[in-house]
Amino acid sequence: MIKNCTLKNVDDEKIFQIEIADTFMKRFLGLMGRKKIPAGQGLLIAPCNSIHMFFMRFSIDAVYIDKNFVVKKIVRNLPAWIGLSICFGAHAVIEFAAGEADRLNFQIGSRVVV
Repeated sequence: MIKNCTLKNVDDEKIFQIEIADTFMKRFLGLMGRKKIPAGQGLLIAPCNSIHMFFMRFSIDAVYIDKNFVVKKIVRNLPAWIGLSICFGAHAVIEFAAGEADRLNFQIGSRVVV
């Protein structure tokens, strides 16, 4: 399932799409096996507060959010195969292609509206 989202910051809004991984199998597979993820699209994994990059073919940006969809942590350019990341207190993570967090202007405290 793909949903349209809006990222709300103090002075601007950006629109992007997310695919939702909310079952065990979708969360387990994540982006593994994919060659890329298009610009303006992300994968929301929920519930999730940590990720690994084993078997990944490309680097990603990871945006951790709480239950209210407020950004808690942003990890930029997490490298394929060796990257690990965790955010205690996060409810979910949105994975984007590397560079998308900056292009979409994600900031700590930004709010994602689905």
